[in-house]
Amino acid sequence: MPEHEQIYPQATRELVEQRNRLAPGPAEAFRAFSKSVFAEGAIPAKTKQLIAVAVAHVTQCPYCIRGHTSAALRHGATAEEIMEAIWVAAEMRAGGAYAHSALALDTIAHNQAKKESIG
Repeated sequence: MPEHEQIYPQATRELVEQRNRLAPGPAEAFRAFSKSVFAEGAIPAKTKQLIAVAVAHVTQCPYCIRGHTSAALRHGATAEEIMEAIWVAAEMRAGGAYAHSALALDTIAHNQAKKESIG
């Protein structure tokens, strides 16, 4: 792949139209769902967009990162708020790895116990 080509294609109107043409029902349902989820409610729209920025970083979706960062800014989020949301995501992702280490430790203990009972 030449250096100038991107890993992810640019999000274009043509791609949106192709998705809509190939599966119009799910595309419309997804748009309606997204509109409903991000509407003002018990959680303000700005906060929802900050949550989306954090989740986008955990899922590592470049389109979501760009789209929800822009949406957060449109809803009045500051650069500082966006960066703090990203740090929350980073901590939660690292925390998940740390917490799941209990599975590895449990497996180690079971294997050691099995070895000791055999030998």
